[in-house]
Amino acid sequence: MVASRAVTTTELPLPLIDDIITRALAEDLGSGDVTTESCVPEAAQAVAHGVARKPIVVCGVPVAARVFLLVDASLRFTAKAEEGARASEGTTLWTVEGRAKSILMGERVALNFAQRMSGVATATRRYVDAVPKGCVTRITDTRKTTPGLRLLERYAVRRGGGHNHRNDLGSAVLIKDNHIVAAGGVRQAIEAARARAPHTSRVECEVDSLEQLEEALSARADIVLLDNMDTPTVEEAVRRTRGRALLEASGGITFERVAELSRAGVDAISVGALTHSTPAADIGLDFST
Repeated sequence: MVASRAVTTTELPLPLIDDIITRALAEDLGSGDVTTESCVPEAAQAVAHGVARKPIVVCGVPVAARVFLLVDASLRFTAKAEEGARASEGTTLWTVEGRAKSILMGERVALNFAQRMSGVATATRRYVDAVPKGCVTRITDTRKTTPGLRLLERYAVRRGGGHNHRNDLGSAVLIKDNHIVAAGGVRQAIEAARARAPHTSRVECEVDSLEQLEEALSARADIVLLDNMDTPTVEEAVRRTRGRALLEASGGITFERVAELSRAGVDAISVGALTHSTPAADIGLDFST
């Protein structure tokens, strides 16, 4: 059990998550909670339990805590589950106690964050667990995140056992298909990036054919992203590369392909679905007075 009024994690800096939460609360509360104000007594006290309705990988409890404490600093929040832990159906994830009106006003926003983040962590763990034993392939996210929630979703991927790809356009050089067209070709794009990027930066280039792979390797790309290639083509790409560059499989990656792509020998599999189409986890808030 983690008992604290201010449950936090160093991976989620308070100024940043407080900004996200404040905007979410303003969006939900609007000009006030007319239902709660009209029917709940001012002095009413309550205890509410955040409960997993189905098996999940827990994520977002510190964010739920901040929601309630930003609504009302007098509320008492107790985390009952560790971030990244598996929780079975019926597991209590947290308890919040205090003024009933305050708990009701924070309920939906707290659940929205916890459901979203636990959904991402749960999906990520499923993909990570699909990598066969003995394979060192990493499961990574992409920049296909919910606008404004990238910090939280990337954190959820890590709690699910995955790895983060570049955080933003300034984090790393990744030459995509449109860059290649604009630059005049694979070699031209890589050589231009190599000449202008900081000497500490690795250069990654997306390719969609074995011919482009050969060109990228010849231009000394550090990482090659194999875009929308079937498994036999990926296997041939691994054979041709012979360790000269890291290989990342990407594009339409489904859970069912993780094992075969890992066995093919790629270093990473990037999965946009982890953040752009993962369903929310089923978490509810059970109230008592």
